[in-house]
Amino acid sequence: MLNDEMVLPDGTVKPVWASFFDHLSRLSPDELGKRFLRGDQYLRDAGVLYRQYDETLSTEREWPLSHIPVIIGEDEWQVISDGLIERADLLEYILQDFYSDNTLVASGQLPAKLLSRNPAWLRPMVGVSKQGGHLLNTLSFEIGRGPDGKWWVISDLIEAPSSVGFAVENRIAMSRVFPNFFAGANIHRLAGYFQEFQQTLMNMRGRSSGEVALLSPGPMNQNYPEHSYLARYLGLLLVEGEDLIVQDGKAMVRTVGGLKPIALLWNRLPSTMFDPLELDSSSMLGAAGLVEAIRTGTLRTVNMVGAGVLETRALMAFIPKIARARLGRGLALPNIATWWCGQDSQRDHVITNIERMMVGDAFSTAPLMADPRTRDFSEISDVSYPQHLANKIKTSGHNLVGQEAVTLSTTPAWDDGKMVARPMCIRISMVRTEDGWAVMPGGYARISAGDDAKALAMQRGGKVADVWVTSPRQVKTPSLLSVSPTAIPHSLPHALLPSRAADNLFWLGRYVERSEQNMRLFRAYFARICDGVDHSDVIPTFIRDQLMAGVEPKASAIAARFGEPLELALQAASRISDRFSPDGMMALRGLVQDAKMLDRQHVQLEDTPVQISRLLRQVTGFAGLVHENMYRSDGWRFLSIGTSLERAANMCDLLAACLLTEPSSGALDLALEVGDSVVSHRTRFQIAANARSVTDLLALDPSNPRAVRYHITRTKEHIAKLPTQQEDHHMSHVARQVLLLETQLATSEPEAISSKGLNRLKQDIWSISDTLNKYHLA
Repeated sequence: MLNDEMVLPDGTVKPVWASFFDHLSRLSPDELGKRFLRGDQYLRDAGVLYRQYDETLSTEREWPLSHIPVIIGEDEWQVISDGLIERADLLEYILQDFYSDNTLVASGQLPAKLLSRNPAWLRPMVGVSKQGGHLLNTLSFEIGRGPDGKWWVISDLIEAPSSVGFAVENRIAMSRVFPNFFAGANIHRLAGYFQEFQQTLMNMRGRSSGEVALLSPGPMNQNYPEHSYLARYLGLLLVEGEDLIVQDGKAMVRTVGGLKPIALLWNRLPSTMFDPLELDSSSMLGAAGLVEAIRTGTLRTVNMVGAGVLETRALMAFIPKIARARLGRGLALPNIATWWCGQDSQRDHVITNIERMMVGDAFSTAPLMADPRTRDFSEISDVSYPQHLANKIKTSGHNLVGQEAVTLSTTPAWDDGKMVARPMCIRISMVRTEDGWAVMPGGYARISAGDDAKALAMQRGGKVADVWVTSPRQVKTPSLLSVSPTAIPHSLPHALLPSRAADNLFWLGRYVERSEQNMRLFRAYFARICDGVDHSDVIPTFIRDQLMAGVEPKASAIAARFGEPLELALQAASRISDRFSPDGMMALRGLVQDAKMLDRQHVQLEDTPVQISRLLRQVTGFAGLVHENMYRSDGWRFLSIGTSLERAANMCDLLAACLLTEPSSGALDLALEVGDSVVSHRTRFQIAANARSVTDLLALDPSNPRAVRYHITRTKEHIAKLPTQQEDHHMSHVARQVLLLETQLATSEPEAISSKGLNRLKQDIWSISDTLNKYHLA
């Protein structure tokens, strides 16, 4: 009989669920639907997504929150926590042995093949444990409740498990779904766990002046949103492998102010990818020399590099034996029964009981039940399959494990307007503190898409739920924002900005500005067509051929011309989501979607200028939102420099082309229109547009935010405030270039500005960009 988390066998609701069930029963389906939408909206606004993979591509999908929590009483949670702490200590002992004396192999408790043939056991890390200290600082476990009501460990998650950051986001979303109930219920808060986590990181750094950083695979990884969130929440520097370099045996991060030391890395890469010099030479995610930096003691990591060997499926077959030898008894919270088919007795047991087994790769670190290749015999119609599998086990047993098929307890989930029971497991995280292990008082539940316990993964339609640990007493409500009353706040003149992050901010500014320029050009084109001007007339032809590189005047081409820069802007913003506001990200995503819709909606010709104007208002609103609300840090300066250089170069292009046309063609009026300076020209000159007045306003006016000179001056001011890598009093190369260009513009007369001169000016602007890249962004 299945065990249910909410309902007792006699059909009554468990006491720990009673108050929530009573609250839920008072809400109508319509009210529940509105509340669920409120939680989903928070997740969308916060940018919490997951990446759905198929054979050819990956797409971002909405976070699949199950809006009904999993509720566990604090007494039961304490029993679970005690069992997991005992297991964590045993895993620390095993890991210490794996990378030092190997007494487990020598004493026969573990077959030598499980290490020698295991790709997760990293030989270059042998001996590191002898430097002292713990090798495990944080880990997670996935547990499930069986039909007998007991909890079992399904998998040990050591290397880079997701859930810690997502658990917080789930909790915030659920507090929006049931705000009144959550505020009044005695639900243990999660912030205290993160306070302890943060303190652990500071303790591990010690007296070093180096930074504490989180090393992420980057935005293409499905867990990158969590990495970004954790970096923001815990105040860590988010880095990728390309940000790091090892110099003189020390790990350094490339910043806009030069190389800065890293003291502690929270590694979220697979260990084999950590260092291409000593581990996997094909890795593009880590940095060469990091292992040597660890070996020499200049760099520490949260969890030892190579700790992922503990996740090996086959190891689970031997943990009960190791525990009995170490503790004199079995573990309080054992793992699900596992047999390694490389030993005769275990292989025979698996073959004899083949029809109630899950069989898979012995050296994989993925949970067997989560492996999409794992199938129950009930799913297989081929009657010869058991014999085929048995033969495979006999010939390749050392590469296979058998694991007891899991029957998980069910929990309430909302599906299609009604409550249903779905199999679930819980992922629980813990961190080592000065006082021992601290277990997060709550967690991250995975809910199956149907009755199949193997369909827990989001890739297979599964959902996630918040785990509430409740108490009969009032609970503490800590906050990560709390500070000691005696603490003296201080700030650095230049918060560390990795060169990669600065580069993405720089290009974000450029791409958004480029898209805006294209929108203005297309609006001018279609406004004239709608007024009855023929496509072949002078100005439409001029816009199409001279300014838009011969683009075909139809919706798909239009959408591509300003949609592509917006897509690139979104990619750049996604790579720096730890430094970019959720509101800005949401606005940018909306812009990209609306630009795509311009093609799909089959807009009528007469409506095209109106639709482009709407998008133009959105893009200028986005630019205003970002520039007005972003802290005036070096990151904001690089974003602004990118915007200014792109606008100045675009204006040079526009003016250079317009000055080559006949004055009577209307090209000068077009320049004012696209440069959003029609009113400014009328106010300042009160005459018809001519080459001198238009050039003065759009190239040389220091007060016109559309003029080339205005943006060169603005760039000079930003560059003057950037951290310099110069150790003497000399002006930096890029500052000298900008000053010379500003001086040239300040001393020029409008009559001296020619089309050829504007083209040279554009080249000078891109030369500034190249120098900036060489000294700050490379």
